[in-house]
Amino acid sequence: MASLLHFSFIPSSSSSSSCSSSSLFSAFHSRSPVSSPARIRTGVRCNVMEPLKFMNGKPTLLNGEAALPSVLSSRVQLENVISKNDTRLRIFSGTANPALSQEIACYMGLELGKIKIKRFADGEIYVQLQESVRGCDVYLVQPTCPPANENLMELLIMIDACRRASAKNITAVIPYFGYARADRKTQGRESIAAKLVANLITEAGANRVLACDLHSGQSMGYFDIPVDHVYGQPVILDYLASKTICSDDLVVVSPDVGGVARARAFAKKLSDAPLAIVDKRRHGHNVAEVMNLIGDVKGKVAVMVDDMIDTAGTIAKGAALLHQEGAREVYACTTHAVFSPPAIERLSNGLFQEVIITNTIPVSEQNYFPQLTVLSVANLLGETIWRVHDDCSGGFETYSTLGID
Repeated sequence: MASLLHFSFIPSSSSSSSCSSSSLFSAFHSRSPVSSPARIRTGVRCNVMEPLKFMNGKPTLLNGEAALPSVLSSRVQLENVISKNDTRLRIFSGTANPALSQEIACYMGLELGKIKIKRFADGEIYVQLQESVRGCDVYLVQPTCPPANENLMELLIMIDACRRASAKNITAVIPYFGYARADRKTQGRESIAAKLVANLITEAGANRVLACDLHSGQSMGYFDIPVDHVYGQPVILDYLASKTICSDDLVVVSPDVGGVARARAFAKKLSDAPLAIVDKRRHGHNVAEVMNLIGDVKGKVAVMVDDMIDTAGTIAKGAALLHQEGAREVYACTTHAVFSPPAIERLSNGLFQEVIITNTIPVSEQNYFPQLTVLSVANLLGETIWRVHDDCSGGFETYSTLGID
């Protein structure tokens, strides 16, 4: 659906690493994750003639339709006719990221379900479904991004409302799982909050969880219900494929030892690019100190890969080290943009040629800066929802298998 509402924040294109002779991403393009959709559907179509784009740090409306990357390619034929009045599939949005929820609904040819969410004067959350969900397959889109506790509690109450309204199946679609970093005890007398939150979601009445880029794979085991884990990396890889960077110029960098598996999987998709590792010593939460670099980046275009950027301390110090070691350009690629202060100052100070993120977490207007590129995961999540709804078990491989877990 080329007319899909698609937030694509693209900075002005200029790169000293352009190479007309070869593109390092030819191998990745030869096997685009969703270039051959298994099914075609139709229904309520959402046409947006002027998609939002982002140029030079300011949001701008451009005429014409935006060309989606091949990883988000739309349907081209009609196979199954689905009416919004008789389908048993319902999608509801919380207040954390309504724009992403609307994009997902548009991709699926559906309308968002009507729901009333308000807060009382003392901060209590009130949720009421404005339409029947009896016997329906319900999907609740709500990342637990900042404010994490508010959004988490809202998700729990939404799940409870659907359960009490006799929904047949309830799937919590959590593009960003906020407590995933508290997944183990690193020192005595600590809480494993990721397990606690998983228990809360299960006890609230969720039958399934759909999550994107969990901080660690073991978090899936904390749930006593099925978890579908998808990665945002195919979206980022497909965007990078549109850039002409010579394969000989590229090196993929993990900002810490814990992210080596993720960076290795990313490098494998980039024509098996070489890998470098930043050795980091952390002295406290949100405090990082870079020690040294393992690998060669001199004269290279370095692509730093991580699952999230919070205060940007780790990735900024890593980028400074890469420049010190002779890297020509540095790109930052991450799925979740938490952007806690002072992340924007660190990311926009000239260390990065481009900062590539996805819209699992909404980015406020004051956090825009010229190097920022925001890619949409709406089609990725929408396609996954279709496959869960249709019990298409074999369809998840192209989305979730990157060799990370």
